[in-house]
Amino acid sequence: MSKQKIMELRKAVAPFAKSDKKTSIGQLLNTFIPFFCLWFLAYESLHVSIILTIPIAVLAASFVIRIFIIFHDCAHLAFFKSKKANRILGMITGIITLFPYEQWKHEHAIHHATSSNLDKRGIGDVWVMTVEEYVQASFWRRWQYRLYRNPFILFGLGPIYLYLVKNRFNRSGAKRKERINTYIMNSAICVLYGLLILLVGWKALLIIQLPILMVAGSLGIWLFYVQHQFEDSYFENEEEWDFVKAAVEGSSFYQLPKALQWITGNIGYHHVHHLIPRVPNYALEKAHQSTPALQHVTVITLYTSLDSLRFRLYDEENKTFVSFKDIKPLLEQKHRELTFKKTVNIQEK
Repeated sequence: MSKQKIMELRKAVAPFAKSDKKTSIGQLLNTFIPFFCLWFLAYESLHVSIILTIPIAVLAASFVIRIFIIFHDCAHLAFFKSKKANRILGMITGIITLFPYEQWKHEHAIHHATSSNLDKRGIGDVWVMTVEEYVQASFWRRWQYRLYRNPFILFGLGPIYLYLVKNRFNRSGAKRKERINTYIMNSAICVLYGLLILLVGWKALLIIQLPILMVAGSLGIWLFYVQHQFEDSYFENEEEWDFVKAAVEGSSFYQLPKALQWITGNIGYHHVHHLIPRVPNYALEKAHQSTPALQHVTVITLYTSLDSLRFRLYDEENKTFVSFKDIKPLLEQKHRELTFKKTVNIQEK
């Protein structure tokens, strides 16, 4: 893609990179009010049956996803014009979703700056190994990677790891502002949960909040995973990497049913978001529809997105994702080569 086309594309989307105060406040109302009402309803339903409570908690979890999208917009300074307003709301939504604002903001900015760059993986993204890296890796490294990419680990234990470990501690090298923000948010979370225990009791809190956080966390990881892990996703080394190509070709258009699109805050228009992160979630669809060049991106649906579960390794040579089964012949070949070398070494000795 030429520099001129890059400039034209970004110029076409730029007008949508501005927040609308009225729309933002409206989104806060249609997100937070239903969430708190559902949480209260889940608590009241405990007097009837826990069988009724769980579905209500699952429905409340969908609004936690929407709250996280608002948190996400705040981290990009996209939800309000005021940086201070974004930071305050980002901290509030971060307390609800259990994500530290400054830490996540920093790592997510790196994700946007390095997305699809094979030489700059490891911060703010899902662990991806290339076929060559995997074949050349030690047995334990391959085992570790296979464990990480197992859906039960990634989407099941993944949220627990994020909530209790990753999000609760400062990263190595974090600046003072980021470290203090993590401490403040951790303290606020402890106070909030302490008050809830006093109000409803620890058993009720556990029954309601655990499914909310687990469902929201699992689906959140799924959204992040599937929008960069599709068959012909763009990945390049540093010398060939291009920011706009990474945005348009390395991020999918996840075409969801309207109800799910609303709940997920239009994040399915991920290609638009990566092109210009300052576009607020409620303007992503309009930006996509108003820009013809963006309508030729990879489209995945709810059904076709399930294929991504078998995409485990990136094949640099063929520019596509492959499964572990696809590279089995390469591993067998390596095993034969190692066996031959050992035999030759023994004979020489």
